[in-house]
This record gives sequence, C-alpha cells and structure tokens, in this order.
Amino acid sequence: MGVKAWLSKYLAAYVHKKQQHWIQHPVEAQQAIFRKIISGAKHTAFGRDHTFGSIKTHADFVKAVPVRDYEGLSNYFNRIKQGEIDITWPGKPIYLAKTSGTTSGTKYIPITKDSIPNHINGAKNALLAYIHETGNAQFLDGKLIFLSGSPVLDEVGGIKTGRLSGIVNHHVPGYLRTNQLPSYETNCIEDWEHKLDEIIEETIDQDMTLISGIPPWVQMYFDKLMRQTGKQIKDIFPNFSLFVYGGVNFEPYRKKMFESIGRQVDSIETFPASEGFFAYQNEQNDKGLLLLLDAGIFYEFIPVEEYFNENPTRLTIGEVELGKNYALVINSNAGLWGYSIGDTVKFTSIKPYKLIVSGRIKHFISAFGEHVIGEEVEKAMQQTIQKFPTAELVEFTVAPFVSSGEGESYHEWLVEFSKAPNNVDDFEKELNEQLQKLNSYYDDLITGNILANLKVRVLPLGTFRNYMKSQGKLGGQNKVPRLSNDRNLAQGLLEVAKL
Repeated sequence: MGVKAWLSKYLAAYVHKKQQHWIQHPVEAQQAIFRKIISGAKHTAFGRDHTFGSIKTHADFVKAVPVRDYEGLSNYFNRIKQGEIDITWPGKPIYLAKTSGTTSGTKYIPITKDSIPNHINGAKNALLAYIHETGNAQFLDGKLIFLSGSPVLDEVGGIKTGRLSGIVNHHVPGYLRTNQLPSYETNCIEDWEHKLDEIIEETIDQDMTLISGIPPWVQMYFDKLMRQTGKQIKDIFPNFSLFVYGGVNFEPYRKKMFESIGRQVDSIETFPASEGFFAYQNEQNDKGLLLLLDAGIFYEFIPVEEYFNENPTRLTIGEVELGKNYALVINSNAGLWGYSIGDTVKFTSIKPYKLIVSGRIKHFISAFGEHVIGEEVEKAMQQTIQKFPTAELVEFTVAPFVSSGEGESYHEWLVEFSKAPNNVDDFEKELNEQLQKLNSYYDDLITGNILANLKVRVLPLGTFRNYMKSQGKLGGQNKVPRLSNDRNLAQGLLEVAKL
C-alpha cells in the first residue's frame, strides 16, 4: 500500500468522526446554517430588498422570500454578471458556473469564496466515506480519471467563468494531481469526440483504478476502448476498482456498463450541481445518499403536488417524511435564495437523512392528467430490461403523442439499443404493464381507453449521440431529459435519425 492510500485511512477516520455531530443533530445543524447565511447576507442588495435584518425564523423567511428559479432571480444574477458587488452575497463571486440548463437555457450560477469548499469537500468526503467503510484505499495509488468539461475559464464582469467540472478541476488537491488523467492539455479540448480519442491515447496503457463521470459518457469511453483493443475493461485496466458518478440515474446504464467492464466494481453515487454539492452515497449496501446538512446550504422541501401552487408548503429538514416526493429548494452562501434547482428528491432514511434523486420538477408527462415522472419511467424501463436479458439499452426518452381520435393518443418511448430485444412488441407490452403498476393515473387512463398503450420507437444506434452533438451538448456534464411534456426533443431525435 502506498503512502497516499495509507494516510487516507487516517484522514477518512477523522472526517467520519467529525461528521457525526451534525449527522446526529440535523435540525440544529440546519438552524445554525440558516442563522449564519441570513446574517451574512443582510447587507447585500438581496438582503435589503427582502428585509433580512428582521428575519428571525423560517416562517419570517417564507414570508419575505418567495420560491423562484433562475429566471425569477435573473435581475440579481444579471447585476452580478455586470460586475456589481454585494448583490446576493458579500463582495463578488470568485466564479460563475456556466451551465446549459434543461429548463432555463444558459445559466450563470455564482460560486463564492464561502461556497467553493462545499463543492471540493463534497467530492473529497465521498471518497473518504468509501475508504472508511470498506478499507479500500489502494485506488489512490493508481491513476484516476475524471471525465469532465474543459478547465479553460473566460471572464464575465471580471469574474472567472466556466463549466463547474472545469472550475473544480482547478481545485483538485495537489497530492491527487500526479495521479490525475487526462492531461490538462487534453482536458482543454472542447470537441468531445476529439477529446475522447486523446483521453484514450493517454489512458489505454495506464493503471487506471478510479473512473468518474456521467454514465452515458463513461460508456462511450468504454465502447471506444473495447473497439480499439478487442478486450473488456477488466483486461485493459485490471486494477480498476471504483466508479464514481452523478447527474443521472445509473440503473438504466448499469447492465451494459458492467458487461463492458466484465466484472463488478464498487460505485459511489453523488448529487452535485452548479448550485452546490448536496449529497453522496456513504454506504455500499445503501442506495440512499447522505444529505450534507452543514455545508453552507439551508434546505427547503416542497411537496411535489403543491409545487405549482401560489403559496406551497415549504418544509425544513425536521418536517420531511419518508417516501414522499419533494421539490428541492436551497438557500446558500453562494447567494442563492429560495432557489428551486429543479430536482425532486425522496427520503429513504431520516436517521440519518438520506435521499434519492427522483426526477426533475419540470420533466414529466401530464398531457392527459397522468403526471408520469422520471422515477417511474426509469423504474419501468429497469424492470422491463431485467425480463429481456439479451437486450442492451443505450439511451431513451419519453414524449406524448397526441391524436385527435379518442383513445388514440399514447406515450412514445424513443429508445436506442446496442442490442434490441428479440421481440419489440413483447418488450413494449411489458413496459406498458410496468408503468401501469407504477402510476395509478396512467393505469386509469389506459383501462378507461382514454390513452392507448405506449409505443416503443427504436432509434438507430448513435441517434442520441448525434442529436446531442448537433445541440453542442456532447460529453461533459450534459444529459438527455428522460421526459418531456411536448414533442420538441422527440422531433429533434427523429430528424437526426431521419425517421
């Protein structure tokens, strides 16, 4: 065992012990964050506009600060981009994280001197939690790859601006930099396909032990490696032992990825976003993600069914229930206030507080009142794939197909397989039955002949990749929405596929 691995075990034990205080006193930890960030921002433009000086309780805060998304706060963000100071947090942000949001176009999210540790420590502590639980630290002695965006930063309003993954790349601890691949020069390549070719050249003969990235882009990396070598990943990287991912649900990709690897490896799910690093998986046998309650973020949770109400209920951590879907709202030392990040979460544990990401609040189909959400379509696909073991899924999305004829409208599933099921009709029937079991409203519409059974449209191999490339969203942290309430994405895919 190398020095890095040996020392990391002591650091992991120290961090684990330190975390126990807020884990065991979650409500108190959140109250302390609340008081600290309200006090910290009371002299900012936002704080003055929203009477932060008189806010004492969460009830006061709810009255003063409405829930808004990026567009709702854009007047403040625009002032930050123009170089003004003391707008939503004291001083200027040290970075603006540029992200092509699925609901808002290009967004510029402030990252402050106070909030950057949240991003860095979240990722670091996810690895340390794994080391503490499993005792496996040897991966730190090998090569580590983080498939990420370019670290090249521009300036907007005198503030360094770039993709979150590129920003974080500048803060990788020095003791890991000697292990990190790809090289800085390769990481700066903007074109994903060219970049991937260079990454393969740099890694194909290295002792890769940890691989991190969004599952579909990691799978693309694996596919190219296997085509080039004729080998499975386990034979290319025999010491590869840990896969770290976030951004999308891993389950639809799990089967193909582990078949590509050729054996099981441990994995860690994380919940990062430009707005903050919220949670990570801290136990291998528990898919729930530990919510970070002492990291400069005060959380609020809105029951999904109330989200579009004029005055929805806004719960704090001590008020949430197991198994309910909530829209996640954050307030933080990045200067985000009543900020709806667009994700929905469901708690799997309250001692400690653990959750799963269940979908996107604006990614649903409710063309007929069914309100089918991302969690349901992913689970339906996962359960169906298990019954068709020869099928290998690449990617999918779902859109409504509205017909003027009664009972002729349906959900269209646009699916790309690397290996299609032997009988697509049987696959389609099973998928429909699984969705009926998961969503009672959908079941009612099917049995009432208001909706026809879903239809699977099999897309040619490479359609999703070519579509994302056409949109300038190939690779990095970009991901395909699982659901749309219109046919814009579906039409784009069909045009690319020439169907």
